[in-house]
Amino acid sequence: MSDSPKSGEPSQVGREEQLVVGKSNEPEAVVITSVEDVKQDENASSEARDEPVDRGALPAAGRSVAFPPVEVDSGIEEKPTGGLNRPRGVEMRRELTQEERDLAQAGYDHLEEEKNEIVNKGEDEMDKVDIHEHRLKFDELENALETSMITKEPSLSRGLELDQAAERLARDGRNVLTPPKKKSALRKYFDCLLTMFNILLIIAGVLEYVLLGIDFKANFQNTYLGGILIAVAFLNAFIEFYQLQKADAILASFLAMIPPSCRVIRGGTLTTVPAAELVKGDIVFIRMGDKTPADLVIFNATDLKLDNSSLTGESEPQERLALPDGSTNRPVEAENLVFNSTLVVSGEGYGLVVRTGDHTLIGQIAKLTGGESGNKSPLGVEIAHFVMTISIIAIIIALVFFGVGLGTVYKGKAAATVTFAVSVLVAFVPEGLPSVVTLLLSIAAKRMAAQNVLVKDLQGVETLGALTLLATDKTGTLTRNQMTVTNLWNGTRMATAFQSNNDAEETEAFSMATPGMAEMIDVSALNSKIKFDKADIPFEQREILGDATETGLARFAGRQLPDYDEHLKNHPKVFEVPFNSTNKWALVTVKKVHADGYLTTYLKGAPERVLAKCATYLKEGKQTPIDDEFRKGFEDAYSYMASRGHRVIACAQYLLPGHLYPENYAFSRSEANYPDSKYTFIGLVSLEDPPKHGVREAIGTLRLAGIKVMMVTGDHPKTAEAIARKINLILGDTKETLAAKTGRPINEIYDDEVSAVVVHGDDIDSLQGFEWDTIFAKDEIVFARTSPKHKLEIVKRAQALGHIVGDGVNDSPALKKADLGIAMNISGSDVSKEAANMILLDDNFASTVKGVSEGRLIFNNLKRSIQYTISHSTPEVIPQLLYVIVPIPLPLSAILILVIDLGFELFVALSFAWDPPESKDGLMRLKPRKPVNERSIMSLKKRALRRTRTLRRDSETQSFVHPSRVSKLVTKLKSPFTRIFWEDFFEKSDDETLVDGKLLSYAYLEAGMLEFAAGIVSYFVVFLKHGFSPSDLQKAQKAGVFFVKSSPDFINHNGQAINATAQVEALAQAQSIVYLGIFIMQCFNVYAVKARFTFPFGRHMVTNLYNFVGIFMGACLGMFIIYTPPLRVVFGGSFRLSPLYWLIPCAFGILLLAWASFRVILLRKGMQESRVKDIQGLMMFPTMRTMSMRSRQ
Repeated sequence: MSDSPKSGEPSQVGREEQLVVGKSNEPEAVVITSVEDVKQDENASSEARDEPVDRGALPAAGRSVAFPPVEVDSGIEEKPTGGLNRPRGVEMRRELTQEERDLAQAGYDHLEEEKNEIVNKGEDEMDKVDIHEHRLKFDELENALETSMITKEPSLSRGLELDQAAERLARDGRNVLTPPKKKSALRKYFDCLLTMFNILLIIAGVLEYVLLGIDFKANFQNTYLGGILIAVAFLNAFIEFYQLQKADAILASFLAMIPPSCRVIRGGTLTTVPAAELVKGDIVFIRMGDKTPADLVIFNATDLKLDNSSLTGESEPQERLALPDGSTNRPVEAENLVFNSTLVVSGEGYGLVVRTGDHTLIGQIAKLTGGESGNKSPLGVEIAHFVMTISIIAIIIALVFFGVGLGTVYKGKAAATVTFAVSVLVAFVPEGLPSVVTLLLSIAAKRMAAQNVLVKDLQGVETLGALTLLATDKTGTLTRNQMTVTNLWNGTRMATAFQSNNDAEETEAFSMATPGMAEMIDVSALNSKIKFDKADIPFEQREILGDATETGLARFAGRQLPDYDEHLKNHPKVFEVPFNSTNKWALVTVKKVHADGYLTTYLKGAPERVLAKCATYLKEGKQTPIDDEFRKGFEDAYSYMASRGHRVIACAQYLLPGHLYPENYAFSRSEANYPDSKYTFIGLVSLEDPPKHGVREAIGTLRLAGIKVMMVTGDHPKTAEAIARKINLILGDTKETLAAKTGRPINEIYDDEVSAVVVHGDDIDSLQGFEWDTIFAKDEIVFARTSPKHKLEIVKRAQALGHIVGDGVNDSPALKKADLGIAMNISGSDVSKEAANMILLDDNFASTVKGVSEGRLIFNNLKRSIQYTISHSTPEVIPQLLYVIVPIPLPLSAILILVIDLGFELFVALSFAWDPPESKDGLMRLKPRKPVNERSIMSLKKRALRRTRTLRRDSETQSFVHPSRVSKLVTKLKSPFTRIFWEDFFEKSDDETLVDGKLLSYAYLEAGMLEFAAGIVSYFVVFLKHGFSPSDLQKAQKAGVFFVKSSPDFINHNGQAINATAQVEALAQAQSIVYLGIFIMQCFNVYAVKARFTFPFGRHMVTNLYNFVGIFMGACLGMFIIYTPPLRVVFGGSFRLSPLYWLIPCAFGILLLAWASFRVILLRKGMQESRVKDIQGLMMFPTMRTMSMRSRQ
């Protein structure tokens, strides 16, 4: 069975449809078939290739697809999945309409426009750069920098002595760039101050002082109100500013723990030092994946290429060479100069540090760039939208109340009406919300940091909880990146490198005497780029600097060779081509004499690539032409190794004939002047990189949380699939495994029978829109043999379907593009850590589960906090309405409303940050809050298709011409008057937003009305106790002369005369009980808003002690304001209010809890539907410590 990738296709393939096996010869059409590669005999394959097929495109949901085959030019060529024949899949005769094709492609068009966008730097600025060291010859450079280097054997260079380096560091300073200019603390404070809520408060406060200036005596009380409004705005801004500064300080302290490092030769020893401690004259070793730590002049290089696009705009990697006589080109074009902060994309080299810090190229042009981005996270956008919406509603309602009040109660008294409108505005706006949000996020970020999860952006905390798809690398992320040789195959026999009960019975113990084994040891030792920290200690004690695969091979070779160093010395390298992600092989030519010549070339790499270069193989030590029998043995051995989750490396050699390749032959990479074919296949070596402990349970937990976990790796598909099956990433069948289990041909397996797909990287570039849709429709996805470019493309395609993507791959472009890039601290590169939004400080993938859980919890707690906070708007606003319409004496003054919003409310709202999950499973069994499903994808595609059709194309280039800003603004203003706008607005969605209809219904209509009822009933009871019936209150208020110190006596419904002092006291107590009534109701509401899955009773409701602290502080504040006599002047309360009146809101509070319980019952069905169903086959126990387990198929 071949190990080919396959695509996931939309389900529901009709059994009755006419099927045909074959391929199309029409390149412009779309083949609907399977991506499965299956092993078929030659006759079946040739027959399949000759059959014609109708072709068409497929919409996003509903049919089985297969990718077109790869044509072969020769009998031996790499197949995307290691198979020797590209198998056929199921194809359907169905022509799709152009509309269906357009819909399938919709949503991806913008990705094509984004390709190859380059930021070009000005030529003038580059010409002004002051760098000249690249012009010097090697000996001149060595003398100028007073260092010691050996160009032929750079690893033997002495470099600077430790005391020299320390002296130069003290003299020249650290190798760091001056940070880009950031916003000053004052500017940040004003950014916090100039939010919509604060602006409204400041305007309202200024208005009160304007009224004070117009008529000081009549508006004297506005002195307090205006001052408090303005002070509240500044205090609100300060709280937010302080938390942001504190968060920045925490981030800076953690980033200081993960400084970039580099490999330097000092005192003859290769060591790792912080990049900030580099000095001029240091010798630095750089290799693929590194970020260049300073400006270097290269004096020894092997296939060294760098990505200079961030500096020069060059889209292609630039080769860098050692030039003994220097370069006469300007610095940016010098072939021997590499620049600080550029990425090494292939090869390796040694360079001499010539510039550090601000004197580097990037340091000299840094003034032209830099600054901070203003991008907002999804949470930031939602909060901003909510704030703006509430502010607009509040302004409109305040203006309406102003007009009504002017025509009724105040009868033309503009000053008094303005104060009344301000109180309505204050009642409607939750002034403390921005501070509460910032505080909650800061607390969550600090809590995550304590769990070794560093989030660079506060609002990134919540983004992690909103993930719908997590793309992750295999090596070093899911596995330990500690390769160990397990098995070797010499073309005829399988051997094991260690004793294992999991090997087949016919597997032999490894022996150097077995034919082919010595040659594989030579390949492992001689075709290697590893370095040692020290060469003067025994091999077993050395630290190996290199990638995990080469380290594993070198360790194995070192154990078999009598003297590893002597072996390398006896067979020196004369030429090499390092491994890169394009070739997927590495080649080295060494001086090793044989019967026909002086040189031997060793090749190692991906088995399919190496085999394609071979014409013979070693059979019991003799070269034998490759035949079908060997191919079958190769496939069986390859499958045996890869299916166990091992990385498989093929080895080959070429004994170069002396008459064609003399000892002094001039090999060249640039002209491909080296042997590229006619190799002799030696054998296969497998290495195991076991999964990290905790990864299996972590992936299982994420899948139960509705998050699709997707592996994106450069490994072979079978290796990737085998590891995926060990760690809960693949549980179901692929078409291959199902065919093997049932004995059915692969072309009879329908797509809706399988749930997993393994896609080969070679297929990615040719995928069309409908094919991407069908891949992402699968539950279990693995992308194998991928390059960094593929990884970026995968992230973009997932985002185009609406996925919120968390990215844990090791490539910075994909990390940067993802909604939340996740990097490893210990094993991750400096570039990946710089590009990521989140860093796992302990390299533990399981920490992402903590992060997701924390992100979901903070969103849930933010929602509770907002729900709690805006619940008091109704009991504050409706009494103002009654005051105007009925009318009755004002139940709640503007200043008491402010005390509610920014007094006890702030304490209690903040305490929600420490709320634990409501149930044991918590929020980790719920679907993501913005799930990606067929309905959401179709909605996105329809909108994208609509936008695409409205854009015009350039007549020459056929590229989209984007509308101007004015045109966009006009379209936006006109949109509310179109049918499509309202269709989109009312379109049903499964998304859960921070502030949704359910939350508003509860806050304003359910809890809000109960709180209003509690306040207004208490209000009337207090007045009734003082002799005022509701009709008396209406009569007195209409008169407009009562409830002030100078008012006449009022005759109530019983004929009793109530003097001015009693009137004022009654109003003070009535307002006091309304204020305390809202506070008491909100105390009950603290627990009512928590009731989502369970009733608001029991231990889980009282586990958050901070709720009690917030309530206690709020109670202290309330008692202080009401029961402190001197404060009556400011707040109008009464210390004579009897505590017995508190029982009225308490009764309503119990009613609120009863309603919350009934609400849980009403919404329980919806809550159950939002839970992720159990996944059959999940293994929620630790991965075993044994090296491997033989797969049981």
